[in-house]
Amino acid sequence: MIEILSTGAVNSVQDLGRTGYLAAGVGRSGAMDAPALEIANLLVGNDRDAAGIEIALFPFRLRFERDTIFALAGADCPARIGDREVPGWWVTNAMAGEVLTIGLPRSGARAILAFQGGIDVSLVLGSRSTDLKSAFGGLEGRGLNRGDRLLLVDVPCKPLRIAAGFGADPSQLRGPVPGKDEPVVLRVLPSAEHDAFTDEAIARFFGSDWSITNDANRMGYRLSGPDLQLTRKLELFSHGIMPGTVQVPPNGQPIIQLAEANTCGGYPKIANVIEADLWKLAQAPVGAWLRFEMTDRDKAVAALAKERAFMTDLAAAASLIRGWM
Repeated sequence: MIEILSTGAVNSVQDLGRTGYLAAGVGRSGAMDAPALEIANLLVGNDRDAAGIEIALFPFRLRFERDTIFALAGADCPARIGDREVPGWWVTNAMAGEVLTIGLPRSGARAILAFQGGIDVSLVLGSRSTDLKSAFGGLEGRGLNRGDRLLLVDVPCKPLRIAAGFGADPSQLRGPVPGKDEPVVLRVLPSAEHDAFTDEAIARFFGSDWSITNDANRMGYRLSGPDLQLTRKLELFSHGIMPGTVQVPPNGQPIIQLAEANTCGGYPKIANVIEADLWKLAQAPVGAWLRFEMTDRDKAVAALAKERAFMTDLAAAASLIRGWM
């Protein structure tokens, strides 16, 4: 059991998401930075899709009510348990009564906590993820509140002899965590209405830096930049969309659909961010700059295959690490 001492309403229980229900109007949800959740779960010895906590508002504090082990991943955050510093991308002991405090990220936007065994909330359509938009899953379909108590799956816990992991520098794992100094480069594929935009709009889309506005959440990010115009007025029926879809409403400012994306929409679609780059969006804070780069299907598939191979290598490394403990 853990007790939440300080939190924000968008911090929530998430696993890798709810798949197979888009046709029924049920979105995917799940951790915005899915690879970070996978890595944290590997470190504590869980299945990759065990439920953890996604943290987007800080500071975040919780109290452990029993001995366990946990891992912190995602954004580069200062964190302490008792008087001990907690590095990112490491697995660490927690004793009953100890308090974990996670501060404002130095870079990135979302932290992930995984606990040995995972968080024990009910499965809804095969997932423990919280769908904040539709208010189901996770803990009562909502974000976490102060005073909430979460059960952990009951597994035997043997304290670690040493804390260990992959090192506190996330750039050694998967490249620099996005910040505000340099544009975050996102690879995209052309989407259904790509050719309906003017040549000038296409040049602006790929040649400009786009700022993430304050209107950014798990549903999507609204961007600010030059106007993108169509060659002609389009009357579209609502059609399927998914995380990564870049829509352009009448004001000419793109919206990137994310983890809690609507399952359908009627705005023209100019591009789709490839799946292997979605974690970068999860870690891009409000005010960060984005730049889009065209790719093709073969390169998008190769990027995802590279990510999966990376996870397989990390799984083997995590198994060795746990053996040393």
